[in-house]
This record gives sequence, structure tokens and C-alpha cells, in this order.
Amino acid sequence: MIRRNLLIASAFVITIIIAWLFFRAGSQKPGAPAAAEGAQQAPTVAVVNVVSQELNLQRHLPGELQAYQDVALYPKLPGFVDWIGVDRGSVVKAGQLLLRMSAPEISAQLSEAGAKTRVAESQRNEAEARIQGIRAQRIEADAKLASDEATYTRLKAASATPGVVAGNDVEVAERTVEADRARVKVYEENEKAAQSQAVSLSENVKAVTEAARSAGDIESYLRIAAPFDGVITERNVHKGSLVGPAGAPAAPPMLRIRQVSRLRLVVSVPEADAGAIATNEKISFSVPAFPGESFTGVVRRIAHALDAKTRTMPVELDVENSKGRLAPGMYAEVIWPTRRSQPSLFVPASAVAVTTERSFVIRIHDGVAEWVDVTRGASMGNLIEVFGDLQAGDQVATRGADELREGTRVSPKKASDVK
Repeated sequence: MIRRNLLIASAFVITIIIAWLFFRAGSQKPGAPAAAEGAQQAPTVAVVNVVSQELNLQRHLPGELQAYQDVALYPKLPGFVDWIGVDRGSVVKAGQLLLRMSAPEISAQLSEAGAKTRVAESQRNEAEARIQGIRAQRIEADAKLASDEATYTRLKAASATPGVVAGNDVEVAERTVEADRARVKVYEENEKAAQSQAVSLSENVKAVTEAARSAGDIESYLRIAAPFDGVITERNVHKGSLVGPAGAPAAPPMLRIRQVSRLRLVVSVPEADAGAIATNEKISFSVPAFPGESFTGVVRRIAHALDAKTRTMPVELDVENSKGRLAPGMYAEVIWPTRRSQPSLFVPASAVAVTTERSFVIRIHDGVAEWVDVTRGASMGNLIEVFGDLQAGDQVATRGADELREGTRVSPKKASDVK
């Protein structure tokens, strides 16, 4: 009896709930189209135009000042420092004598070479004098031969008349002429031999003279002169020091001279900016030694090759330093202009969406969202340089986010003009 009453009560409650649900559905039916219409309305998206303009950006790059010429002076020969006329900080001129060395063995070699030269020249002079003597004797013999030949000719002609000249006189004259000819020939042979000896002695003189010149050149190595105008920045020897050719890479030089009237400013330009480097362009820089002052250098030398480790390109600027205020080794902050060969496309930085897989902007074309992959470049104010399948004037969402899926129909709304 109790169980039957419970079943009746449950059936009654269920009937009341079903009736209430039907009643509520009937009361809300007239408003359903409005809700569906709200669900189908396209979202509003703020958009801006892609702008094309010249990149105008300045980077602050580190640089280092170096001497225009930097030479370490080492001795070519072993010896002792006999005299040194400069010290650290000395200003010198090209060709100025800086240091003089002494080497007794070199002096001995030079003296020996000089003595050999004098002996060789003396022997050559004697040979030339001998040639002159032999030539004089030959000339005298030629004259006697001519005279005796004339006498012989006259006697022979006169002997044609019987009884005028004795036949013995003709024969004596003939024998005299033959003897004269033999004497002349001997003198000619002696002259040729003397000339050959003189030529040999002349060659010997040239050889010993060249040896003496070489010894003199070697002795000149004992005198160290300035190769250019500059400043002595290092001195490691004193009078009496024993020096010799550098035997190891770590051996210090006797002196180091640097040209500081003109300096090289070496700047490592990032790979992204290497394409717009121009020679003869003036670049400003500053150094910590002179805060608030600006200096200027001119681009002269470009490496045209990237450093594999830093991915930068070394560039050298020439810096005039006639007053000597700047010094090699100073670090500089270079104001490097960044440019492109043609105008670039810019969008607000917020328009670029970055995920783990891609970077993109959302272009709105005919009310439909499109994802366009881009590569980011330099930032300029609140804009960022982008490279991709975009054109100037394209509309992109001011806020790039992957929540706005590709292909979604939207209602674009113009945002504030991009400046």
C-alpha cells in the first residue's frame, strides 16, 4: 500500500516537471532568432596599413683605434747596444737614427774586405802599367821595323845595278827586317797576355768590391733608423745590452714605433648591416677619454668577408689625429647608420605574432583573415621592419595572435594612422 502511494507521488512530480519545461520553452521561443543572429555576427578587428619607407636607424657599435702603421724593430745581427737616442714617448722623423750597435767581428770582416779590395786594385793598376810599357815597346819595334824595311827596299833596288851595293849588305838588311818582325810579334803576344791578365784582375776587383759592399751593408744593419714619422711607444734595451735576431715569437723588440698622426678605427659591422656599407662615408664616434666630444672617421677599407665566429664584417675607418689627442688602443663607440638598398615595409610591433613554429601577421583581405609568414628586421620607434609576401597598403590586424584563426570572417575597423 505504501509502495503504491510512493509510485503515484513520483509520477505526479515528473508530470509537473515536464509541464513546466514545456511552458518555459514556449515562453522563450519568440526570442530565439535574435540569439542566433547574435551568434552569427562577425567579430570586429582593428587594422592598420602596411607602410613603405626608408630605414633610418643608427646603431651604437664598439670599435678600437689602432696605429696606422705599427712596427717592432728587431736587430738583424747579434751585437751590443753602443748608443740609443730615443725613449718611450719620443717623437721621431723618418730616417732618424734611433740606435747604434757594435759588433767587432763585423768590423773585422769589413776591414779585411777593404784590404782585399785595395790589393786587387793595386794588382790591376800594375797590370795596366805593364800593358802600357809593352805597348810602348811594340810601338818602338813597329817604328824600327818600318825603318829597316825602307832601308832593305832601297838596298834591294840599288843592288839591281851591278857594283852599286854589295850583296852582303842586302842580306844583312833582310835579316834585320825579319828580326824586327819577330820582335814586333813577341811584343803583340805579350800585350795580349797582359790585357787578359788585366781583365782577370778587373773581374777580381769587382768581386772583392762587391764583397766589401756586402760587408758594408751588413755593417749598416748595426744602425737602426726610423722607417716613418711616428712615436716610440716601447723600449726594451739600454746601452751595453746584448741583442740578437729574434729567436722566439715572445722575444721583445728593441723598440716599437707607431704612426699616430693618422689612426685606423676598426669596427665589426653585423651581417645584417653589411650590405649597405659605403666607402668614403663619414662616421661619427666618441671615446671615454673625452666624454661629450664627437670625432669623425672616413670608411676606407672593407674586409668583404665575414668573421665565422662573430658573423660580423671588419671595416676600417681612417681617423686624422694631427693633434695627437687620440691614441692607439682606445675603445670607441661608433654611431653606425643602418640603411637598405631600397625602401622597407613596416608594421606595428604588436602586429607580428610569434609562435614556436612561425612568425606571421594577420592580413585582412575582403573581410577574411589570412596568416602571412614574415621575417622581422630592424625596429624603428614603434614600428618593426618585416619581410614577406606583403605590399604597401595591405591591411593587417594591429594585434597579431593565433586566436584569430586563418579564414575567419571579420569586420575590419581602421585604427589610428601609423606614424
